[in-house]
Amino acid sequence: MNMTGNTILLTGGTSGIGLALAIQLQALGNTVIVTGRDRAKLEALVKDHPLIHTIQSDVSDTAAIAALYQHVTTEFPALNVLINNAGIMRKIDLQSSDFTHQDVTREVEVNLMGPMRMVNQFLAHLKLQPDAAIVTVSSGLAFLPLPISPIYCATKAGIHSYTQSLRVQLRNTKIRDYELAPPATDTGLMGAFDATDMKGISMMDVNKLAKLAIHGMKADRPEILPGLSKVLRLISRVAPTFGLKLFSGSTDAMLAQIK
Repeated sequence: MNMTGNTILLTGGTSGIGLALAIQLQALGNTVIVTGRDRAKLEALVKDHPLIHTIQSDVSDTAAIAALYQHVTTEFPALNVLINNAGIMRKIDLQSSDFTHQDVTREVEVNLMGPMRMVNQFLAHLKLQPDAAIVTVSSGLAFLPLPISPIYCATKAGIHSYTQSLRVQLRNTKIRDYELAPPATDTGLMGAFDATDMKGISMMDVNKLAKLAIHGMKADRPEILPGLSKVLRLISRVAPTFGLKLFSGSTDAMLAQIK
């Protein structure tokens, strides 16, 4: 994939991996449009990086996605790259009565249904472009779950499967389809977890992750697996029971507190 001269729509780009990608992609000579739910964060982003465009939008809101489509395709008709990055990750005790049906599935709305709806909304437009791409951010945890974050891991396994199917269905189009599966990365996404939860898990620098992601797209790698993500995929194939046990320590500690 040519990594300059594109018009890129990136969801969830006010912090973390999305922000690092937006900054690096804009520096390469791309027009970058970032979405996010928090207006204050969007305004701060524009203040620090005035060449990046921002639009307030929520990928879990179907009406917002439709409005986003009208806005972007009118103002940026050359849009040819969609990066589905918006995501949330929580520590959840499935035995707790604190969660309503709607709340417990919040990650499904954002992490899984959000990208699916974005693709559904923008696919026809992307097919009109001479060169286009869809990039979906999953996780190394798509291959091997961290049981203390069960809904998040389920959504990432689901979006990994969806992206594989999407890639097959797009084979006869000009749209490239990439999956970026980051390892544990030093971002605000990990804010809900303490040192015990993440014991033994090293964090990748977010700017390094973004650089590796861009390199993977440039090299046309359908699955971009930086750092430990490649190891997690291998473990999931050759020793899944061992891998699950390895990642269950934080859940064991949580269950011990319940007793």
